[in-house]
Amino acid sequence: MPQSVKSLVREIYQQEGYVYARSPEEIAKTYGFTQVARLASNENPFGPSPKAVAAVQEATRTMHRYPDTGSGDLVHALNEYHGDFEFVTGVGMDGVIETCIRVLVNPGEKVAISVPTFSFYGLAAKAQGAEVINIPRRNDFSVDVDAFITAAKGAKISFLCSPNNPTGTLTSPEDIERIADALEGVLFLDNAYVEFSDLDYRDLMHRHENLIIGRTMSKVFGLAGCRIGYAFIPSWLKPIYATAATPFTVNTLSLAAATGALTDQEYVERSISHVRSWIQKFRTTCKMPVLPGGANFVMIDTAPKTGDECAKALAERGVIVRSCRSFPGLADHYIRVCVGEDWECEQFLTEINRLC
Repeated sequence: MPQSVKSLVREIYQQEGYVYARSPEEIAKTYGFTQVARLASNENPFGPSPKAVAAVQEATRTMHRYPDTGSGDLVHALNEYHGDFEFVTGVGMDGVIETCIRVLVNPGEKVAISVPTFSFYGLAAKAQGAEVINIPRRNDFSVDVDAFITAAKGAKISFLCSPNNPTGTLTSPEDIERIADALEGVLFLDNAYVEFSDLDYRDLMHRHENLIIGRTMSKVFGLAGCRIGYAFIPSWLKPIYATAATPFTVNTLSLAAATGALTDQEYVERSISHVRSWIQKFRTTCKMPVLPGGANFVMIDTAPKTGDECAKALAERGVIVRSCRSFPGLADHYIRVCVGEDWECEQFLTEINRLC
């Protein structure tokens, strides 16, 4: 490509983007394993619900037609599952986040983010030309509510994750309400992992016109490969969101899988029970400090080793975990480890304790 043409690429895309964990295939090939423990991506280890699979099989009959752009069947299922709320959908929660930023933010306007946290909020905001303000958490990774409110003043949209990725930290509904009451703009509360906690923020939607609560089908529902997310939104946003959204983004099979998965509460409860049991075992058995949290993963302090060093050493032993170096605002001596199958968790504990 001629240099003169390549120079047209926006500066933001000449920098590092989202950082992925190394693939299981790469690890297996590099170190000679037939299988590796996949504990880096916060996936559900059980495979999809049989009800989701059956729904997908039925939906293959209509793959030659465009999907319902309003996600009608899924929205109905979400109402059955959650109650009387307004919903929108997207390609993963990432897609919902991108569309919300597109609706609200003009180039040069302010977006506030509680850090350390999921890096995609900042990447998506910068892609829209926003000025990103990172608001540090306390040393224990809890949210300083007053500091957050002050720093987020004037932001068109602010992002806060609970349980937070990658720290697992919980922010109480009372603190979220205080923030939503005080902000001039919209608060996007990322609840991707909330099913694994004891907290419920849904009732806040009935009292706040500036609150969006993002959810995903990737975690407790076991549909990461389908890439489907959704959000509770205030009623004023729904028609505007539809105008801003890319047409037909959520495909027919993903819509069917999500609709079917919402009918399988037994699967959900089994997943939650499995996660909670192993999280407790991580905390009591791992020789490195395990931080408190409420997700399907834990963050572990690897000091004096760096997160990269520890992740590499574990990969050489057939265990994939996520180094937290790339998370904004986080020191480089942490790894994030999700709950996998029993054998994967056992292998992780064996190998992490050998590194101590």
